[in-house]
Amino acid sequence: MSAVVTLTLNPAIDQTVTLARLTPGAVHRASAVRNDAGGKGVNVACCLADWGVPVAATGILGQDNAAPFEQLLLQKGIDDRFVWIPGETRTNLKLLDESRGDTTDVNLPGLAISPGTLDAVRAVLADMTAPGALAVLAGSLPRGVPPEVYAGLGDLLKARGARVVLDASGPALAVALAAAPAALPYAIKPNRHELEDWAGHPLATLPEVVTAARALQARGIPLVVVSLGPEGALFVSATEMLHAQPPALRVASTVGAGDALVAGLVAGLHAGAPLPDVARLALAFAAGKLTQPGANLPGRDTVRALAETIRIEAVAP
Repeated sequence: MSAVVTLTLNPAIDQTVTLARLTPGAVHRASAVRNDAGGKGVNVACCLADWGVPVAATGILGQDNAAPFEQLLLQKGIDDRFVWIPGETRTNLKLLDESRGDTTDVNLPGLAISPGTLDAVRAVLADMTAPGALAVLAGSLPRGVPPEVYAGLGDLLKARGARVVLDASGPALAVALAAAPAALPYAIKPNRHELEDWAGHPLATLPEVVTAARALQARGIPLVVVSLGPEGALFVSATEMLHAQPPALRVASTVGAGDALVAGLVAGLHAGAPLPDVARLALAFAAGKLTQPGANLPGRDTVRALAETIRIEAVAP
């Protein structure tokens, strides 16, 4: 049984197309293209495996294009516990603009999921989790899956003594955050826009982000992490509020950077590190991922060196 399990209900093959400049309405000639088996939970598992954390991955995959996922999980040494169903796993298009250093995403619909398939996933999760385990529930939901699914899975996993880390958006996140305190996740990682959706208004300044994050933490979520893009991330627990800021780096690809942050967060929690060290590791994972294509971290020494460059500031209440 692995110390960490990740769930990806709506995985994808990420096709990253590199362009000198992205101009809407224009014809483009790509300078490069690569395909990576991914999805949020898969990306988190890959980064954790690179760091040396024993990790299993589950979720739902299509049988008709299984090879990229099978190869990736085998290569990384990840325990493959996916539920396979007929059909093809979706492909997501990532348009990397070299002039701006940013990525435009075009996400396609996923597989249609039956209630029986969801039951099979629940059974796998129940079999894989034990007291003290960390369970990462990450990503969007495929067709046919109700928004209540993360809240229900979180309740199941918490009853088995696992700490649930949730990285979701939209109705699935809203329902999970509206759950009874006993069913709330251990940690969440919204970005600023997702936190604004929950708060119901813009959060233009850091103090406004802090206020919204503290309100979520006070509802019963022990750790709220808000990713702020180039401004780093905010970490809010019952006793500490920290703003972690990364160094400036040359970006190879922003694809999966948020997932790498979640992986660093989980690696820090798995190690039992104090919150400042968790924040440094999370930001170092994200910064390291920015220098690598695909869901990969640089070497451990590079990640440790990056962690030393992360600035940590206490935030006044």
